[in-house]
Amino acid sequence: MPDELEQAAMIDGCSPAQAFRKIILPLAAPGIFTTAIIVFIGAWNEFLVAVTMINDPTMEPATVLLSKFTGASQFNTPFGSQMAAGVIMTVPLVIMVLVFQRRIVAGLAAGGTK
Repeated sequence: MPDELEQAAMIDGCSPAQAFRKIILPLAAPGIFTTAIIVFIGAWNEFLVAVTMINDPTMEPATVLLSKFTGASQFNTPFGSQMAAGVIMTVPLVIMVLVFQRRIVAGLAAGGTK
């Protein structure tokens, strides 16, 4: 954000905190939301780090738990149950993207236009 925006708000009588809250934050909101959503999706899909770094079974994300899911015996792999659980795990991510789709597009387009 250009400093001139904050300076213009202060000339109009805003304090630095008011200038940030009323001018800078609304202009930066699409970029902040887009970054937060993309980081969340990246963290959600980070499987390798979660498998190798997390030693506490209570802290493992759902993707790791799904990969360790076995059937009734050690030699039985329940592909159908794993696929169903994978679809259920992606539902919150799809809902979040659909809800925030307008903000994602606005944040991506804000950087490319003047």
